[in-house]
Amino acid sequence: MLGEDVVADYLDAVLAATELPAHPAPARELRAVVTPMHGVGGAVLSEALRRAGFTDVHVVPEQAEPDPAFPTVAFPNPEEPGALDLALDLAARVEADLVLAVDPDADRACAAVPTGERSDRSAWRQLSGDELGWVLGEHLAAPGAVLACSVVSSQGLARIAAAHGAVFSPALTGFKWIARVPGISFGYEEAIGYCVAPAVVRDKDGVSAAVLTARLARRLLASGRTLLDVLDDVARRDGVHLTGPVSIRVEDLGLIGAAMARLRQDPPARLGGAAVTSVEDLRGGVDGLPPTDGLRWRTAEGARVVVRPSGTEPKLKCYCEVVVELEGDGPGALAAARRTAAQRLEAVRRDVRAATGIG
Repeated sequence: MLGEDVVADYLDAVLAATELPAHPAPARELRAVVTPMHGVGGAVLSEALRRAGFTDVHVVPEQAEPDPAFPTVAFPNPEEPGALDLALDLAARVEADLVLAVDPDADRACAAVPTGERSDRSAWRQLSGDELGWVLGEHLAAPGAVLACSVVSSQGLARIAAAHGAVFSPALTGFKWIARVPGISFGYEEAIGYCVAPAVVRDKDGVSAAVLTARLARRLLASGRTLLDVLDDVARRDGVHLTGPVSIRVEDLGLIGAAMARLRQDPPARLGGAAVTSVEDLRGGVDGLPPTDGLRWRTAEGARVVVRPSGTEPKLKCYCEVVVELEGDGPGALAAARRTAAQRLEAVRRDVRAATGIG
């Protein structure tokens, strides 16, 4: 049996690793809603936030205690549609500034923020795995730091690293690969896994990621800003990166192998209306990485698609990304670039789904 001293030592280490430089306190305390999704992370995350000075934290009561039946969600993954409904409902009722969720074993984390009135449930938006990765990466990037993400995650982290004089290192999918990057300072994967304190936990860890996210949100609140403003700053500097998956579940696993063989033999010539300019087979190894079963395509407009069989589910997974540079620095340039990105991403996703040949 491990004693409580293990938890105490972990909390001490996490709080030290996620501490921010001194900054002005906000005019009011940041109000956060937290859910452990019926899992085991609730008590530890709540204590970590308390010790970090957060005094206005509301835990979703229906999901606060561990329950292996997960009665309030169809599937206990914060990424799944509807999984954060109770947290977002509570956030609107209490007019919170931030929602934090960890998955049932608390190794993954996600965040949601209001885009308008905090009391308006429809104004709340969950950040994607890549978006929170950019926010955390923008904070942790520094000259000489090593930033890493999986090859299916956004290309945005590489641009963030370049902007700060940091080193970017790609890795194969999964933290068994990301955590092996030599000298890693920060690593993430688009499936809401984050390593923000590798000296403490050299793996994805939802509690430390959530605490750092809350601390960043509190610092931003002091200047009237939110995590969305950080994303805007990054997009203005690095261009709009927009990601979206095409995930195809099958009953017959043979369909996945057949689709990969077909795509290797006859890759699409165009995606989203743009010519495919690069076709790479990840079985041969790319970017200095070991071989893996996957394909990567790039288009003349800067889109990138990675196709691979899921390693855990009967799915063919396609990770789509478009990049749109801003035209000028006028007040409407960012919004226009985001509209263009949304249109291009939808077109790419449509063509990718058709290219797989799976109905």
